[in-house]
Amino acid sequence: MSSGDIRGLPGFRDFFPEELALRRHIFSAWRRVGARYGFREYDGPPLEALELYTRKSGEEIVGQLYEFEDKGGRRVALRPEMTPTFARMIATRASGLPKPVRWFSIPQLFRYERPQRGRLREHFQLNMDIVGETNPLADAEIISAGIDALRELGLGPADIVVRISDRRLIGALLDAHGIAAEDHVAVFGALDRLEKEGEDGVRARLAATGLDVDVAARLLGALGLPLEELTAAHGGNEAIGEAAGRLSTVFAHLGAAGFAEFLRFDAGLVRGLAYYTGTVFEIWDRRGELRAICGGGRYDDLLRALGGVDMPALGFGMGDVVLTELLRDRGLVPPAARPVDDYLVCVSDAERPLALGLARALRDQGRRVLYDLRSRGVGRQFKASHQAGAKRTIVLGPEEAARGVAVLRDMASGEEREVAIETLTGRPSGE
Repeated sequence: MSSGDIRGLPGFRDFFPEELALRRHIFSAWRRVGARYGFREYDGPPLEALELYTRKSGEEIVGQLYEFEDKGGRRVALRPEMTPTFARMIATRASGLPKPVRWFSIPQLFRYERPQRGRLREHFQLNMDIVGETNPLADAEIISAGIDALRELGLGPADIVVRISDRRLIGALLDAHGIAAEDHVAVFGALDRLEKEGEDGVRARLAATGLDVDVAARLLGALGLPLEELTAAHGGNEAIGEAAGRLSTVFAHLGAAGFAEFLRFDAGLVRGLAYYTGTVFEIWDRRGELRAICGGGRYDDLLRALGGVDMPALGFGMGDVVLTELLRDRGLVPPAARPVDDYLVCVSDAERPLALGLARALRDQGRRVLYDLRSRGVGRQFKASHQAGAKRTIVLGPEEAARGVAVLRDMASGEEREVAIETLTGRPSGE
């Protein structure tokens, strides 16, 4: 294969300067929000022991991973998610960490999946987690951080909606409708298809699990109720009342923080309920045109299973692929910044040494400076300055140089004026 035939792998992105600028814009917003919420940034290795992932998700996950045997005979995999690494790292220092732990990370993750809009084989993801706190205020805090990570990028309640439910509430609801605990996972799987297949499709899936038709109808009816009505309809059920009360507290905290217009109770949100233990939430674009932007919840049992440390925890993951699509759809991609402050034009080669010294002085001030790397005419140098998007063009000619001045042109207005070279450098000539 010749070098001209080599293409990027399916599902993997090249980040040309303009795409990388947008990625950095997103990451900067995420880091600002993380800092405001008192989170500390961490990272881990992109390659881990395969067992770390199979212990959490079972052997069936292997088909979704970039996994192989390394030269030491170890079965390893590129990380498909950050939570197992996070759990391992927390476990190594659990006793010495002040609680609650607030950590965030922006790892690149890898999964061997069919590429489609909003899903690739690699992506970057904001992970924010709180460890060591069971109070519902922690649940509200992590959801608030997720909302603010999107608000920081210009998205508001007209653009995004936070769908919230609770694993304990839905589990208690299934119990109340006579569904055995060992059948919950299968029922969750059927209910997860509600948006894509509608009630008729889900009824058929529930029937396939062995659920009675009338029970299925009552369950689907209950899942469509607002939280208060669902609670009232099962007023004598203590487990439902307790779980609903806790979830209502989370909603109240979020409302007090000013996020009420972003929120929606959604009892049909069941994705990941086998993984989560309490509050669960997803953030979607309000129009429903894209995949979920963010998903998370409380996973109080996972650290014990993965790292051997029994501590409550909750968090979320927010991917950059869907978010980038949404920012483009909403016209929220910032304009490309001008990468050059000053472009130096030499009228002749005799001014080249002066230009090199001036370039260093300006760069020492933090200014972004270019000059022509060939001996081209003044007209072509001005054209290069325009193409580079320079804010100023500084012309160095023999007569001006002899007087210790340069001609400075403002590229936006076209205004020109003479400026002392020592004024530009910030130091007397000859230093």
